[in-house]
Amino acid sequence: MAAAGQGSGEDAGERALSRSPVAGQADQQTISETQPSALASQAHDGCHAGADELRRAAESAGKSELLARLATDYPAGPHDQPQTMCPAFGSLRVGLRMRRTATVLCGSACCVYGLTFTSHFYGARRTVGYVPFDSETLVTGKVFEDVREAVSGLADPEQSDAIVVINLCVPTASGVPLRLLPKQINGVRIIGIDVPGFGVPTHAEAKDVLAGAMLNYARNEAERGPVQAPRGGRSELPTVTLLGEMFPADPVGIARLLEPLGLAAGPVVPTREWRELYAALDCAAVAAIHPYYTASIREFAQAGRPVVGSAPVGHDGTAAWLEAIGQACNVAADRIAAAKQAFLPAIAKALAAQPIRGTITLSGYEGSELLVARVLIESGAEVPYVGTAAPRTRWSDPDREWLEARGVHVQFRAALEQDKAAVDAVKPDLAIGTTPVVQHAKEQSIPALYFTNLISARPLMGAAGAGSLAQVINAALANKARFDRMTAFFAEVGTGDSAGIWDRPPPAARTPDHDSAGDRDGSAGREGSGGQG
Repeated sequence: MAAAGQGSGEDAGERALSRSPVAGQADQQTISETQPSALASQAHDGCHAGADELRRAAESAGKSELLARLATDYPAGPHDQPQTMCPAFGSLRVGLRMRRTATVLCGSACCVYGLTFTSHFYGARRTVGYVPFDSETLVTGKVFEDVREAVSGLADPEQSDAIVVINLCVPTASGVPLRLLPKQINGVRIIGIDVPGFGVPTHAEAKDVLAGAMLNYARNEAERGPVQAPRGGRSELPTVTLLGEMFPADPVGIARLLEPLGLAAGPVVPTREWRELYAALDCAAVAAIHPYYTASIREFAQAGRPVVGSAPVGHDGTAAWLEAIGQACNVAADRIAAAKQAFLPAIAKALAAQPIRGTITLSGYEGSELLVARVLIESGAEVPYVGTAAPRTRWSDPDREWLEARGVHVQFRAALEQDKAAVDAVKPDLAIGTTPVVQHAKEQSIPALYFTNLISARPLMGAAGAGSLAQVINAALANKARFDRMTAFFAEVGTGDSAGIWDRPPPAARTPDHDSAGDRDGSAGREGSGGQG
């Protein structure tokens, strides 16, 4: 992590920060625009101020329109703060995965430390820029000048296509106006976004915040004139853009499914390079594999691209998806039927070859929970409950309707308490969920799997996805006896008074009848033992 701004010389490459006029700087900032209001200045208390206070401060600082847009795109759930990791991690991770893209954070030091630590824990090999602030620079508005100075120093067209600047909670609440940053400096695009925890419920949706902002910028570029072609050149076939992060093998599998339709798989959004954004927009249709990318879908709609929900998962899902994609791309009915005939028998065979027998509760915050549930059910599992931290959208309706028709309770914006209550009520043979749900289940001797590492890290689409979950699921289901043995062996250890943390004096080891003076002075219990302890 490299600090930038406030006179720091530790930015990338320790380049001198230029304060000269820059290309594309059309906005002229006034003192009132860059200085927060008196109420907003209180936001330097950070997360301790509470979500309501931060939200009021942001509205007072001129962020009402932003908060209204976030509330529309990402409606809040029953809990007043995210129950996943810091939402900004989603935007940060998207930027760090892109070639020739620099990322700068503006937020409290503790937040920036946690975000950069998590990013590098998950394999990021790139420096994260950081613009620090204190109460003085926050109240006077100098932090905005520090941000502008930092991006000016980083804007090297030989190194970067774009610089992403992310406001965390406190700068957002204080009204730091990233919208007033130059649109580009030295030919390097500047993308400023606000990702407050009090406005973006999950890190999965924060990926859409940045993806949508980048698509908006790229769409405006494409509308003004010629843009850079994809690294591999333009596809000769009409393409289907894939919306939402997925296992690396899935786009390959989807490409095979599209071949009989005369279509090709386009880029996956979020993209790995800026120039891929143009190719993503230049598509015949968009497959909303993750249906909560609301801002991105809005940009595709502005570009006149049809959007298809759900994904080619299992037998029924693949059949419906091929039909929907074919119709959206004006593919002849006989070609759609031929594609179904080519793939559906193999998928049905793969599902039958590796059956899953057992009752499973499923929850997570990745956004693909409904898709996984469909595969499990078609594999033979009983899934009475599916909880997802993502919101319900019109693009998730096909999966929701399919699941509900089979008696599944689908809980959007599921709270941790709801996921745990489902485990308690169902007493499943296996619980799949987030870390605290897994812990809660294992405490009851119920086998459990962490969704992010063990489920979403496998292919789901087409024939490859049909049998991919069976091995890990069946292995976990077979662990019930082992969990029972462990619970019996460690009975009462680590709980109650044996946890090692007491809120009251521990109970006496002996009954009052034996708690004599002799017991207390160490003489008790020596008779017949020759004085040996």
